[in-house]
Amino acid sequence: MSERRNQLEIIYDILEAIQNKGGIIRPTHLLYKSNLSHARMKEYIEQLTGKGMITATERNDKPHFAITEQGIKFLVDYKKVRELTEAFGL
Repeated sequence: MSERRNQLEIIYDILEAIQNKGGIIRPTHLLYKSNLSHARMKEYIEQLTGKGMITATERNDKPHFAITEQGIKFLVDYKKVRELTEAFGL
């Protein structure tokens, strides 16, 4: 049985999904890639937007989410912490 993701892992998954799509993603694609319900995704989007990690934008008259420099910095720092904890078997 797999473990449940914690909040930081979910945030990482959301930001990584956006970055992997070239830094901008449609809400539906993000919903599938982050493996969250619509309600949960909406909560995280509000949190990440409020913290300046992503921005809501429009492209071709359709809503999109874009990762910011702050979001990219989180991804880099979180990867370092993850590598460190895995190196020590934590």
